[in-house]
Amino acid sequence: MALNVIMLGPPGAGKGTQAERFAHGRGIPKISTGDILRKAVEDGTEIGGLVKAIMDRGELVNDEVMTGIVRDRLEKADARSGFVLDGFPRTVAQAVALDDMILDRGSLLVIDIVVPETELVRRLAGRMICADCGANAGEAAESGSLAGTKAHPGRCRRCGGALVQRADDSNGVVRERLKVYHCQTEPLVEYYRRRPTFRSVNGAQPPDTVATDLETAVDAAHRVAMAASGGVPR
Repeated sequence: MALNVIMLGPPGAGKGTQAERFAHGRGIPKISTGDILRKAVEDGTEIGGLVKAIMDRGELVNDEVMTGIVRDRLEKADARSGFVLDGFPRTVAQAVALDDMILDRGSLLVIDIVVPETELVRRLAGRMICADCGANAGEAAESGSLAGTKAHPGRCRRCGGALVQRADDSNGVVRERLKVYHCQTEPLVEYYRRRPTFRSVNGAQPPDTVATDLETAVDAAHRVAMAASGGVPR
């Protein structure tokens, strides 16, 4: 049975870093809609220009664009045995579309990473990303350590690029992003909460502890999904 995981949580909850770590450990792709959109901006595509204006205002890209991007990505061969989605769905409409996309691909395992808002603001104000490859500092360090790349202060372990503050992490934009999250994305938790494959993880702990709790939560949800389908947990 495919391991289909989505990670929910507000900006700054650590979804990207934890998704990268978990996906690498399980041998499935981490699919970050943020990475896909930033690549479109970097490449100067038509959609990239539209996305840049929206992201710079701290707003969310519309459901139709996001759903199309994810649908195309999930059709690739490497995602057939499972995936970790980071940044999608962000609205209930996107969640409904995702349910339709994976009707014949097994259950969704939903992990909600919970962090107090005061901690989110503190984290986001100091968050850094690689100017060259777009990885956030924690994600770049995780990938680099796995690849055996030597660390250098202020540099990305993945590619060696300089670490800089994200344009959408300025103070005003941070607060706007959290406001948008509470208004539009938080209802996702209510949409998924009653599912037996929904789990919450305390994201205010040290990263290694969060990773361990996340592994435990996913495995528990997967066992429930396997039992419901009549399969045998692996």
